[in-house]
Amino acid sequence: MPGAIETKDTELIIENVGGGPGAPPVNGGRGGGGGDRKPGRNGKPSPNRYYTAIAIALVSILMFFMALASAFLVRKGNGGWTPVHLPLLLWFNTAVLLLSSVTLEMARKRLASNDPAGFRNLWLVTTGLGAVFLIGQLVAWGQLRSQGIYLATNPASSFFYIFTGAHALHLIGGVCALIYVARRNFDTAQITRSVAAEVTSYYWHFMDALWLFLLALLYLGK
Repeated sequence: MPGAIETKDTELIIENVGGGPGAPPVNGGRGGGGGDRKPGRNGKPSPNRYYTAIAIALVSILMFFMALASAFLVRKGNGGWTPVHLPLLLWFNTAVLLLSSVTLEMARKRLASNDPAGFRNLWLVTTGLGAVFLIGQLVAWGQLRSQGIYLATNPASSFFYIFTGAHALHLIGGVCALIYVARRNFDTAQITRSVAAEVTSYYWHFMDALWLFLLALLYLGK
C-alpha cells in the first residue's frame, strides 16, 4: 500500500540522520575532547609546549637582568662609585662554566647516537661542573668578605653581590634540571629524554652567556 511504503521510507531516513547503521560518523570520526591532540614521536604529546615554556622563561630572566644592568649603569654614572677589586677566582669559575657547556653537548651527542651510558657519565660531569662553579662563587664571596667588602659596603659591592647571587640562584635551577634529566624514568613521562635534554641545554647555555655578560659588566664598573 502507498501509505505503508511512505512510512517505511520515513523511518529509514530518521535512522540514518540519528546515527543508525550506515550513518556517517559524527565530527569526522574524532572522539570528544581528544581528537585534536597532535602526538609527537613515540605517541607522546608534541614537544612544542616545552620549547615555548623555556622560551618564555628565558625572556623573563633576560628582562630581569636587563633591568638590573640598567640600574647598574645609571648608578655608576651618578658618581660616588668605589670600584670593587674582583677576585681572580672568577676567571677559574668562568672556565668551569664554559667547560660544562662543552660536556653537556658531548652528552647530548652520545644520547643521539644511542649511547645511554656515555650520555649519563658526561651528563653527571656537567652537573658536577655546575656544582663546582657554585662552590667557587661562594669562595669568591668569602674572599671579598675577608677584605671587609660586604653587600652594603658601597654601591659597587652591592651590585656585585646582587648580580652574582641572582645568577647563582638561577644556575641552581639549572643544576636541578640536570639532576632531573639524569634520574627521571622517561618511559612513563609526557616528554622524551632527548627533548628534556635539549630544553635543559637551552637554559644551561643561556646561563653561561648571561654570566659572561655580567662578568663584562662588573669589569666595566671597575
